[in-house]
Amino acid sequence: MTFSAVCLFLAATAPSLASADTLPKVSIQTSEGAMQLTLRPDVAPETVENFLAYVDSGFYEGTIFHRVIPGFMIQGGGFDASMNRKQTRDPVRNEAVATLKNLRGTIAMARTNDPDSATSQFFINVVDNPFLNAGVRGAGYTVFGRVTEGMGVVDAIAAKQTGRRNGMSDVPMQAVTIERITRVDADQQ
Repeated sequence: MTFSAVCLFLAATAPSLASADTLPKVSIQTSEGAMQLTLRPDVAPETVENFLAYVDSGFYEGTIFHRVIPGFMIQGGGFDASMNRKQTRDPVRNEAVATLKNLRGTIAMARTNDPDSATSQFFINVVDNPFLNAGVRGAGYTVFGRVTEGMGVVDAIAAKQTGRRNGMSDVPMQAVTIERITRVDADQQ
């Protein structure tokens, strides 16, 4: 990533003193290709800690993107290819803030109507979704990072044909599997 791209990322995601070099990064390998995310523990510390606990335990291996809505988002991290829900840890507190917006390429926590119900499921915004921001229609959805490489993979997943499966809508007809999510060491960048 170029210096100017790092500066744009930091400016677009929140006013912060965090250095892009010190922010944790993860690589998501999917059946459609790889993407890399830069996480923001400086603005969503509990959310990032929760996400990385799932990453470090290998929880996401074999989960799928089970909800795909073109022009909105792709959601994954909670179901296996047979549409069985995986057992999760306790929910985390909603850390959504008005300054960290649901913009194209940001990753946020999925939740129920209860703002403090997020566990393992996350979504990546395919477009800017201002109605998901804190304060617009309630508590909002916690943004905790951004796709910094592989947005084409996100777009390819968003373009998958979907239908109904096991009582759920917007499920890709051909499973899009998360093969693994791993931390990216600073020396690998």
